[in-house]
Amino acid sequence: MAQRESADPVPTESDLTYLKGVGPRLAEKLERLGIFRIQDLLFHLPLRWEDRTRVIPIGQLRHGDRAVIEGRVQHAETVYRRRRSLLVSISDGSGALVLRFFHFSRAQVERLKRGAHLRCFGEARRGRNSLEMVHPEYRQVEPGSPVEEALTPIYPTTEGLNQNRLRDLITQALAYIRKHPEQLQDLLPADYLPKALAMDLYQALEALHRPSPDVSVTRLLEEDYPPRRRLAFEELLAHRLSLRLARAHFRDDKARALKGDGHLVKAFLAGLDFRLTGAQERVTREVFQDIESTAPMLRLVQGDVGSGKTVVAVLAALRAVESGGQVAVMAPTEILAEQHFQNFREWLAPLGVRVGWFSGKQAAAEKRWSLKALAHGELQVAVGTHALFQDQVRFKDLALAVVDEQHRFGVHQRLALREKGSENGHRPHQLIMTATPIPRTLAMTAYADLDVSLIDELPPGRTPVKTVALPESRRSDVVARVAEACADGRQVYWVCPLVEESEVLQCQAAEESAEQLAEALPDIRVGLIHGRMKAADKESVMAAFKSGEIQLLVATTVIEVGVDVPNASLMILENAEHLGLSQLHQLRGRVGRGREASSCVLLYRAPLNEVARARLEIMRETNDGFQIARRDLELRGPGEVLGTRQTGAAELRIADLMRDNDLLGPVAQAADPLLAREPELARALMQRWVGEASQYVSV
Repeated sequence: MAQRESADPVPTESDLTYLKGVGPRLAEKLERLGIFRIQDLLFHLPLRWEDRTRVIPIGQLRHGDRAVIEGRVQHAETVYRRRRSLLVSISDGSGALVLRFFHFSRAQVERLKRGAHLRCFGEARRGRNSLEMVHPEYRQVEPGSPVEEALTPIYPTTEGLNQNRLRDLITQALAYIRKHPEQLQDLLPADYLPKALAMDLYQALEALHRPSPDVSVTRLLEEDYPPRRRLAFEELLAHRLSLRLARAHFRDDKARALKGDGHLVKAFLAGLDFRLTGAQERVTREVFQDIESTAPMLRLVQGDVGSGKTVVAVLAALRAVESGGQVAVMAPTEILAEQHFQNFREWLAPLGVRVGWFSGKQAAAEKRWSLKALAHGELQVAVGTHALFQDQVRFKDLALAVVDEQHRFGVHQRLALREKGSENGHRPHQLIMTATPIPRTLAMTAYADLDVSLIDELPPGRTPVKTVALPESRRSDVVARVAEACADGRQVYWVCPLVEESEVLQCQAAEESAEQLAEALPDIRVGLIHGRMKAADKESVMAAFKSGEIQLLVATTVIEVGVDVPNASLMILENAEHLGLSQLHQLRGRVGRGREASSCVLLYRAPLNEVARARLEIMRETNDGFQIARRDLELRGPGEVLGTRQTGAAELRIADLMRDNDLLGPVAQAADPLLAREPELARALMQRWVGEASQYVSV
């Protein structure tokens, strides 16, 4: 930051208390939002903007409208029903409306008495006898007072800090920076900013905090709005820099080169009853090349449902065991971890490789033995859930960590596993797998610290799954279709989203469905599996289904990933409208694994909302996981697709990975040169946009 002249009487840039009304208590609340300095307020950008430039007559309001209304208080009373609330009835001559407050003070009650003239902003909702606004923003005004001249920004906030106070502080911060421009350093040298985005940083910030009166909400969000794009570029660059820096730090560590002699790999490949696809062979070569180096591997393997990622993981594990090291295989759910354990044990035990199981539900004696065997190196491969993170789980020599569906783990958990391999002075290589395809544009930003491999080929003989969507009213037709499939010697999944009845979602319980189906199909052997069953019971049911002893398996979404029964060719997804695209695609991927033509029936409860209708239509249109992932990104946004709330990665404030897709290329070109030539500026950019979150990225 630029240095001030010694005669300048203004406070240091970290002194928020320079602003009117900011004392220690308010400063503490601001810190919860990542605001430590006056200039940080400028980068606390609006979540959205609201049009409060005109007053709407109460009589014109409809349910769901967000609007400014104005009127005189007719009546106010405190009522005690299910919870205490203050009801204030106001009228403007065209209609009446109730303001409802659940949290209020005695002084507030005094201000909202009969005759007070109020201007309010909020969302109109249906009430008992009229429309209501619950906890609207309001203030007392004179009739005919001028309204807002421009759009009103709405900011992320925290408890005890309302929008009006935030707006006032940001207004003060803008005025302060206008007076002391040296406090706002433009951290991007002109060479790194595309010419089309050349714009004064302060002007870009002011345009978003205080939009011009002639700018609409639509214009602020358009792809080509220069102030927003100028800041979006800087934010995307900061995020990419943080990922690249995390990668650089990781690569500075040392890992053991896992070269092996090939005897286990050759024996495993010779025992398979199928040939690897070209994509599997290519990705395996990429993984082997990584782990033969002393720089720790950090590779993401993406592959659609059924593409054979587990075989690649097994080959990597065998190379590590050949080299004298141990392997950890971690999955987010008990059932997926169990599937990995069974696959690894089935494939590796004949080769003399000892595989251990680690779960939170293990018996005490079994757990003690497994922990001792692992610590002494008697177990070469450890498969488990989050139980592998526990302090008492110690490896003699962890050389490789395989993490499946990594976005479901918290960063601290992944860090704990990585640290377990550091006890011998080296980091474990990391192989991360996901069956949730990430669109290329999103991967460029979210996984800039990873090498990415793509298994883009399905094993031969796989047939596309035909998908149909049917209303619940045709349930009897679906049951008849299940009977026909089982009579032909095929097997069927019937999936229910919940274990128990829910009035909110109106989903039938898996247990109830199993009973009904067993009654409707007396000649068919029906099994049940859900997440609350004991591990041994789940394993027994799955073994019976795999062997063909069970023809119809009723399950919750615990079978989403990892289950492979080639004879299962029909999938019924009940209440499909409640599931996301990614989950629907994962579940559908349980069928279509054999040579029989397979089908998926999406049973839904009408009426469908627009998003649910779009999801079911997409599922009918394509089996391509990457196409589905792209559409999922459009529907849900990158935060949900990536699971950033679990990973600890920071949310984007102003950039949008779909809308600003064209900026990702220039961002990628600028990041590494800036990090190499201007490391201090790069770190300042990261601190400005990513802050403390940068230390949690991809650890």
